[in-house]
Amino acid sequence: MREISVISPRPRLRTYLAAGYALLIVYASLSPFTGWQEQGLEFSAVLAEPLLLHYTWFDVTANLFSYLPFGLLLGLMLSARFGAGWSTLLATLGGVLLSGTMEYAQMYLPMRASSNLDLLTNSIGALTGALLAVNIAPRAWFALRLMHWRVRLFRTDARMDFGLALAALWMFAQVNPSLPMLGNVFISEAARVPFAVVQPVPFNWVESVAVALNLLMMGMLLLTLLRQRRHVVNVLLLALCAVALTKFIAAAVLLKSWALLLWLNSEAMLGTFTGVLLLTAAGRLPRARLLFCAVCVALAYLSLAHGLLDSGTPSAAMRLYQWHYGHLLTYNGLSQTVALVFPFLMLGYLWRIRNR
Repeated sequence: MREISVISPRPRLRTYLAAGYALLIVYASLSPFTGWQEQGLEFSAVLAEPLLLHYTWFDVTANLFSYLPFGLLLGLMLSARFGAGWSTLLATLGGVLLSGTMEYAQMYLPMRASSNLDLLTNSIGALTGALLAVNIAPRAWFALRLMHWRVRLFRTDARMDFGLALAALWMFAQVNPSLPMLGNVFISEAARVPFAVVQPVPFNWVESVAVALNLLMMGMLLLTLLRQRRHVVNVLLLALCAVALTKFIAAAVLLKSWALLLWLNSEAMLGTFTGVLLLTAAGRLPRARLLFCAVCVALAYLSLAHGLLDSGTPSAAMRLYQWHYGHLLTYNGLSQTVALVFPFLMLGYLWRIRNR
């Protein structure tokens, strides 16, 4: 039986993921980054106020689950260098420091409210994630089998870790149920009145082109990461299935009943089919031409998304939701921002690996 050596895991990918998630927290905590002003508040007074002064179960749950992944990723990163005790302590302190900084900054935003309960629940979430990290890091399925699978499927060059982090970021940007599949334009369809005649919407070829380009960006990213290109369609379809399942579950929980499948439209179906066909052809290109085509695809999508399709705003999708928490507005803005920034990060990654 042929043996495949497994290299020791470098924390580089975990570092990228933890840093990226920290940036997402900063965006979600401080958006829309306008209206900064002194409000006469003291942070010590915020910490000393009654703990349950600003209290809702939704806020507590959202804070716990927002910082749990950060504590998990930071704990996994630190566990590659430190023992379980130090990893838990440092990851928890990292969550406390990040949450405290966000709560302090929110004192200067009139649209935000600083709360000691938020700081406490965020810290508990980071601690929970850190404890989970130090428990799964030594497990055989994580330390050996997962790494063995990664080495067999993906290249082990250190620069590939950033590409894997980009792939995870791309999937995060797609799971918003108010966005079309592989799209970045918010669905602005008005709420339907029972028995009302809905005027047919003309087919938009430009949106299909944008979907195909978006899928090609992810596919060409995978072509640079995979050891064997013949696996690219299978890996991409697996990623799309995960995204579609997550979008449907999120839609079932968050959206109104008539909007459950608005994210799956005919433009998205045609664009996905076209993108898979083009990706199959791109897999036969030499590396230099593949990188050139990937740059062209990223630039084309960038021009299309910013020039023609970026007509929606985060608030345009709020009518689709059955919940009215302000967190959803931040979530919509965050997913749209990630989708629009991704081509820039893709171009930076391609420039970095051009001489690999």
